[in-house]
Amino acid sequence: MQRKINFDIIVAGGGIGGLTFAIQCASVGYNVAVFEKEEYPFHKVCGEYVSNESKSFLIELGLPLNSWQLPEIQQLLVTDIKGNAYPFQLDLGGFGISRFKLDDELYKLAVEKNVQVFSGTKVININFLEDNFAVVTTKGNFSSKVVIGSFGKRSNIDVQWKRINDERKYASDNNFIGIKYHIRYPFPNNLIALHNFKNGYCGISMIEDEKCCLCYLTTMRNLKENENSIEAMQERVLYQNPTLKKIFSEAEFLYEKPEAIAQVSFAPKTQIQNHVLMVGDAAGLITPLCGNGMSMAMHSGKLAFTVVDKFLKGMINRLEMERQYRIDWEHHFKTRLWYGRKVQSLMGADWLTSLSLGIMRRIPFLARHIIAATHGQPF
Repeated sequence: MQRKINFDIIVAGGGIGGLTFAIQCASVGYNVAVFEKEEYPFHKVCGEYVSNESKSFLIELGLPLNSWQLPEIQQLLVTDIKGNAYPFQLDLGGFGISRFKLDDELYKLAVEKNVQVFSGTKVININFLEDNFAVVTTKGNFSSKVVIGSFGKRSNIDVQWKRINDERKYASDNNFIGIKYHIRYPFPNNLIALHNFKNGYCGISMIEDEKCCLCYLTTMRNLKENENSIEAMQERVLYQNPTLKKIFSEAEFLYEKPEAIAQVSFAPKTQIQNHVLMVGDAAGLITPLCGNGMSMAMHSGKLAFTVVDKFLKGMINRLEMERQYRIDWEHHFKTRLWYGRKVQSLMGADWLTSLSLGIMRRIPFLARHIIAATHGQPF
């Protein structure tokens, strides 16, 4: 007796990669379910700068971005640990929007497109059986022909499937933590700034409603050396950059405590595992200096939709779908990720950061090439 299939596609994780993928599928008539452990709307650690490579894609999906009067960002300012400033041009540019707003608007659009969104629902297990999937969640068991993994940087599924290579190596003090605040601070609408400090860097840019996103990445070692206190670390480490000291001292912080995420690892991951296609951070954590992870998450969702659509139409088989997705993902992101990792290795250092930024400022062609290499083209 053949088992009943509840959905054509199940998406595990309702971030921007999973939601934009689901909207594309529902728009052409597929029966799609998204399982998200949080309740919308919710905050997330994120730099909240979106490269213009994804702007037309979001508008085509149905988001009225142009009517939201979002900050348009064309300039980049980087300071070294001592606060010396290095300005650069962002040829492609981008816009500022909080994950709180973007994810919630995509959620509403998905519901409007008849995506069945199960919020407040955690995916516990995913099993591939007889060419279909059995998905166990906190709200029951479901089945589908295709499953997309969009469960972010680290999830219980990652742990179950042992997806991080050489876990012990990446569980060291050199693992990263991310901290995000929303603040009010007089800051130019057209600028994103990256301020270096010892073993880390902090970004600031405008988002909607005249607020700023202030978000930084640093090592667990930095935190441990400061009694595991975020406040102590900020005062002793971040404040060594006078620009950051000024921002933290003068800004109005809008929430009682920041959003935080620990155990952030840049270890390689597989783009496909147990026949599940991964999108966004689930496919491999994107360094913050790769243009931005949000656009890459959306682009990977579009690549996944293209091959899933062909599979469900019978144009290719499952193995061909998986092979093509892996090829497409590497074609668009492998070099970009390489550049991002190299640039990140130059950040948060003393003389090396200053030297690198000085060379980029003196050789504009080199700076433009590096910035272009860490950003994608409109898709």
